[in-house]
Amino acid sequence: MRHFRPAALAAALFLCASFAAHAQGVLRIGINEDPDTLDPTVNRLASGRQPMTAICDKLFDVSADDLSLVPQLATGYEVADDGMSFTLSLREGVKFHDGEPFDAEAVRFNFDRHMNTSGSFRRTELAAVDSVEVVDPQTVRVRLKSPQASIVLVNLAERAGMMVAPAAAQKLGERFGTAPVCAGEYRFVERVPQGRIVVERFADYWDPTPGGPDRVEYLPISDSTVRLSALRSGEIHIAERLTPTDLPQLEGDARVKVVSAPDLGYHHIRYNSNNGAMAKTFSDVRVRKAVDLAIDRQAIVKALFNDQYLAGNQFVSPQSQYYDQAHPVPARDVEASRRLLAEAGVPNLTFTLLVPAERERQEAAQFVQAMLAEAGITMRLETQENAVMLQNSRRGQFEAVFSFWSGRPHPDGNMFSHVSCQGPQNDSKYCNEELDAVLNKARETNDADERRKLYQQANGILAENVTASILWHRRTFTGVSSSLQGFVPHPDSTIRVKGMKMPPPTR
Repeated sequence: MRHFRPAALAAALFLCASFAAHAQGVLRIGINEDPDTLDPTVNRLASGRQPMTAICDKLFDVSADDLSLVPQLATGYEVADDGMSFTLSLREGVKFHDGEPFDAEAVRFNFDRHMNTSGSFRRTELAAVDSVEVVDPQTVRVRLKSPQASIVLVNLAERAGMMVAPAAAQKLGERFGTAPVCAGEYRFVERVPQGRIVVERFADYWDPTPGGPDRVEYLPISDSTVRLSALRSGEIHIAERLTPTDLPQLEGDARVKVVSAPDLGYHHIRYNSNNGAMAKTFSDVRVRKAVDLAIDRQAIVKALFNDQYLAGNQFVSPQSQYYDQAHPVPARDVEASRRLLAEAGVPNLTFTLLVPAERERQEAAQFVQAMLAEAGITMRLETQENAVMLQNSRRGQFEAVFSFWSGRPHPDGNMFSHVSCQGPQNDSKYCNEELDAVLNKARETNDADERRKLYQQANGILAENVTASILWHRRTFTGVSSSLQGFVPHPDSTIRVKGMKMPPPTR
């Protein structure tokens, strides 16, 4: 059984304890947008991960430095020699917020819920799971359809590993996301749409180590300039997703510090190539390539983000070992763009791009709009609230959409759900059997060199078919009140509240 070293865990707990003798105060966090739902099974917006991380403990978490698995509700695991199953040991003495005990039966319930709920975004993440067996109250065996233990375990450190209270989930059904009950350090109190999400410390939390503040309020503020102003005025203590152009305003401001970390995700324009009547515009790969070639990624990164982001064109960063060097970030080629459009019979292409109200994507969309105009392409911009935009994308009610993926430690998490034929987030309904075969083979191999070659092959297929124009990979910039102690940035952009020490109240 792969148990995590007590010494390492004790050191981590000591570090958390050193931040505060006891939790106190109200921590206010400005998040990028109002989440869609607080149900980990059907949540899609990255902003939902912020409050859900406080409310819903996972079977595992990942470390901030090397993204290795660390214990949360599971204390260890053992992979069978044939790779066709793994066994989890569960933490004892854990209660859900409604008092229901956390045990192996609860884990089995959650796997079943993630895998079988209509509209679940976790289904693909757990697609390799064949069955879940209760060995004893603190032990679960997960049997697999193919040897994909490493991928499934990594996914259990994300929303697929969040455990909800079975009784509450059964009682609330589709309404569970309006009043989630989990086993995290904080319990849900209330949600005011477009106003705030409030959580407070759970008295019976399994970890007795002094934690964070007594209460946390998540405030959706879509404009990063407004988030920044709220941070500087003291209205909030943390502002997520500041943009590089915000940073000069903070120079010399002793009230605020900026913490940055590399980001696992990417921003991209997704083309509807096969989802309903609106797919006609981009069903021809030559049209998708034409738009892609008219975009200057380096110019976007330099002009809008002060070269703080990294231009990209694949589902992993150019710095990743899985990046396909045979298909580097393309240079802009307006003449080639015009030729492709003429060949496709649409020399005067016109289409609409859906964009959320977020400033970063709004400015980038306008920049791209001007670039495309030089290639004879008219791109209209339609602003939609992000949750509405994603709903329309799923229904095929779009030609192109400016989307963002927060990223996963394993490249499978950045690709499979978005481009495999049955991927739940494949809003374009793009389907390529050759690509599916490569991605499935990459899921099953335990050979690191073979896996790297397979993902490079997959990236090559996607580069030729241009399912999306991936534009850049961020660094996350988080604004933090200088008086707040214990904030640790994470590559998945999710804020862990545990261990933060609130500043003393002002009089």
